[in-house]
Amino acid sequence: MREDFQGVFRNAVSGLGLAPDAAVVAFPIDLFMADSDVSSVGARKREFYEGLTTWRAPDAASTAKGARLVSVSGVTYHDALVKANHLFITNLWGDGLPLWPASPEAVDWILQGSDLARDHVLGRFPPRGGGVTVETCAIALAMAGGRPEYLPVLLATVEAMLAPEARSDLLQAASGSAFPVVIVNGPLAKRIRLNSGFGCFGPDPQRPAGASIGRALRLLQQNAGGAQPGIGSMGIYGAMRYTNAVFAEDEEGLPAGWLPHATERHGYAPGTDSVSLAFASGVTNVKRRGGAEVSAEEDVVHGLHRVADFMRTPNLHCIQFNGYETGTPGVVVMSRVTASEIAAQGFTQSSLRHFLWEYSRIPHETLSRSGNLEWIRVNSNALTRDSATLDPWPICSNPENIVTVVAGGAHPTNSYWLQGYCPKVVGRKIAVPAAVDHLLSQADKDLGCASDVCLI
Repeated sequence: MREDFQGVFRNAVSGLGLAPDAAVVAFPIDLFMADSDVSSVGARKREFYEGLTTWRAPDAASTAKGARLVSVSGVTYHDALVKANHLFITNLWGDGLPLWPASPEAVDWILQGSDLARDHVLGRFPPRGGGVTVETCAIALAMAGGRPEYLPVLLATVEAMLAPEARSDLLQAASGSAFPVVIVNGPLAKRIRLNSGFGCFGPDPQRPAGASIGRALRLLQQNAGGAQPGIGSMGIYGAMRYTNAVFAEDEEGLPAGWLPHATERHGYAPGTDSVSLAFASGVTNVKRRGGAEVSAEEDVVHGLHRVADFMRTPNLHCIQFNGYETGTPGVVVMSRVTASEIAAQGFTQSSLRHFLWEYSRIPHETLSRSGNLEWIRVNSNALTRDSATLDPWPICSNPENIVTVVAGGAHPTNSYWLQGYCPKVVGRKIAVPAAVDHLLSQADKDLGCASDVCLI
């Protein structure tokens, strides 16, 4: 195996329930490049024989480790907090920014946000396969500065991450620097101060929920899933964000006749509290409005063509892990003003996606020039391989694979394109706790009024 992939390998076998310290024969990356000399593999064949015949797993009892409560003390509270954060970094539990210690009191407080038992098991977080319970999520949320009313969203998001069809085991380990994009629908989003308007990707001190939820998810990816940069995750550049991307759809701003994302994508009834998880590898701001004096119809069509032009980039993360057939090439985010202008020209959500699908097709000449045609021809999915004959080539197998979401500030000039690295868009319903009204009332006392009348 490649020397630089040993951490990923050990994470992966651990997640499968195998011994993470299994015998390996490692080679430098040069061996795996084009036109390399592979004679060194044969020269080291004895290492393969010995690994297959003499390696034995260590005694389980000798490697068992019991969880313990860590105690940190200081002359002052500030001193103790600084020492705690030093401890987080020393043990690779942190993300480089200051964290709140997950004290028993803090975790108990966060756990008020779920009616499930604290030891309720959600699953194993890939690729390392660390066990995740409700309490594990509460600890991560406490460290990220979260609140109990955020916990239901985090739990539903973790359930989506752990779904086999999400393929987060591969996405976390791969070199493409994928990051989760979490779209929240339903009335709970607004009630917990999750942003759907101006600055919905954050930061926003008036609507802080997305930052805490996304950061807690990132801590779980790292501490339970083993996604340490260069060790358990080979993301060359990283995911750009400490907080991932967690935001709400602007359902109040949907044009007449347009359905919430979760209803369209997952079949949930309007008004259902839910999350939708996709993965992206980058974000691009697209100038939506034109600068010349044109008709409303021309302005909309010009803007959609600009979005489609960005989607037409021959950067084929979207075909990885069966993404061409069952995933999404990316997420188009538009404001309520833009959506209304598009709808006024007779576009439905489905016809909008079909327009983007048709005009984001990539000519064979472009695919061939960039070497991407070969990536399509050698893909493991038969439908993807067969698509190599299509010219121009559609960026996904079906227009409905494209995700379109209404969110962002009430302004028409820009849209967002989050390029997909996504085998499947996974939805999960949010279990709202019985104590939600009490928790939200307490949030108003702690953070100030959260109604539209109070917020700027």
